[in-house]
Amino acid sequence: MPKSTFTREQIRSYAQLSPFELKNVFIDLAEKAAATSHQGKSAVQMLNAGRGNPNWVATGPREAFYALGYFSVEESRRVWTADDLGGMPAPAGSGERFDAFVRRHPDLPGIELLQSCVEHALERFGFDKDTFVHELADAAIADNYPVPDRILTCTEQVIRGYLADEMFNGQPPAGNLGLFATEGGTAAMCYIFDSLMQNGLLRRGDRIALMVPVFTPYIEIPELDAYGFDITYVQAGSFAEQGVREWRYPKEEVAKLEDPSIRMVCLVNPSNPPSLALSPRVAEQLRDIVANQNPGLILVTDDVYGTFVEDFRSIATDLPRNTLLVYSYSKHYGVTGWRLGVIGLNDDNVIDEKIAALPQSEKDRLAKRYRRLSLDPEKIRFIDRLVADSRQVALNHTAGLSTPQQVMMVLLSLFDMLEEGQEYKELIRTIVHRRLDLLLEGAAMKIADDPLRAGYYVELDLLAEAERVHGQGFADYLKATYEPVDPLFRLAEQTGVVLLNGGGFDGPEWSVRASLANLNDLDYLKIGHHLRDIFNDYVAEWRAAGK
Repeated sequence: MPKSTFTREQIRSYAQLSPFELKNVFIDLAEKAAATSHQGKSAVQMLNAGRGNPNWVATGPREAFYALGYFSVEESRRVWTADDLGGMPAPAGSGERFDAFVRRHPDLPGIELLQSCVEHALERFGFDKDTFVHELADAAIADNYPVPDRILTCTEQVIRGYLADEMFNGQPPAGNLGLFATEGGTAAMCYIFDSLMQNGLLRRGDRIALMVPVFTPYIEIPELDAYGFDITYVQAGSFAEQGVREWRYPKEEVAKLEDPSIRMVCLVNPSNPPSLALSPRVAEQLRDIVANQNPGLILVTDDVYGTFVEDFRSIATDLPRNTLLVYSYSKHYGVTGWRLGVIGLNDDNVIDEKIAALPQSEKDRLAKRYRRLSLDPEKIRFIDRLVADSRQVALNHTAGLSTPQQVMMVLLSLFDMLEEGQEYKELIRTIVHRRLDLLLEGAAMKIADDPLRAGYYVELDLLAEAERVHGQGFADYLKATYEPVDPLFRLAEQTGVVLLNGGGFDGPEWSVRASLANLNDLDYLKIGHHLRDIFNDYVAEWRAAGK
């Protein structure tokens, strides 16, 4: 295949973009390649493995949601019977009316699962039936602001149970986990950074740490002028014996967090893009650091991919007092468009302790900020300050995630607690690992075996592969002759394949990231073949240069 039509200088310039913006350049190139192939040249199919949202959806909980919608409208019409005019659903007797609705509509899609979800919730959480059914119906109708604004009452208990099952492997830490329902994990990130700053827990220029490679916004947000943090990078840099990168954190890298001047560390667990859960060794080292060298360290853990790892345990399991847990339903259930996420914080936590220990001048500033919310603003917990800050405090009375979104989170959570939900979980795990195997088969590449691999993404270090297969001389030739993103330009221009540059996630510059969630299985075999062909082209050029 020919080289890229872009000069090295042009490629170097594009490489400065965020990988999600650079992806759009690759998409344009891939679309042009596919269009050209349709005009009589060799067939090229655009394969965009840069997108993170999956190509599967959980249909059962959606059907249950729509079935609930019919019941909720019926509840509304009980109040006013005029055409197209209803009223607010009433709590009293709603449980019996729900049972009657189920009996009258046995063939309504989703009704059986909806009934199973309600019955399981009543059994596991001990809800009063009228209270729970009314919360579902009223929230689905969406006739009220969210009350409580942080998260609906029964909803919080259900989601806490889901997190106990899936994020804490059925063994949640002691204490109560308070939850704030947010517009996906992305909103959770924004709210956390903003509130930590507003409450004086972080200041512009403070030292924070990032465990990298990591989802790019965790790199880019701290660099914004409003934050300007001094960033320490904890690099996953270890190699397996056969020369392939393990994407594990060496002990000396994690030890950087012993420095008490580092006030916060952010991680994605399992990681994005390497897609590996933290090892027990790293979790133990973090526990030791918090216990001995850096007790005030705040951990922000984004655990969106946790359900793809068997027996997953969030770092919030081990360090509940120090950890802000971020979770999104988006990837597991294929609900990226729903924007469903939560922030979790144990009631007993170092953040509230830090606020209580602020200088009096800071306490006075914060009392003024939150004075309209309470007669005793100093006692407002951080998780409730997150809610207020998310609406500039003045709009706290209208804060909170939309109630239909909260209902969907309840149904997704309850579905997971049923046998059908566990079967679904095993199915999507199988899908991503099958696609990973096909990609590696096509590329003729190896990765380290790891039981903690989520497999939602894979990050391949092309330079490590070059050295492993052809030696240090070939790796040196690549570095001296081409820009690290050159392979991605060639892939897009010549094969229609779109991957992302691992360097944009603060991984090795010559690494590439592929999503294993959003294309058909055999597409990954094709992507692997294209990647191997591009790799072989570099080998041929190296040999032709007499190296």
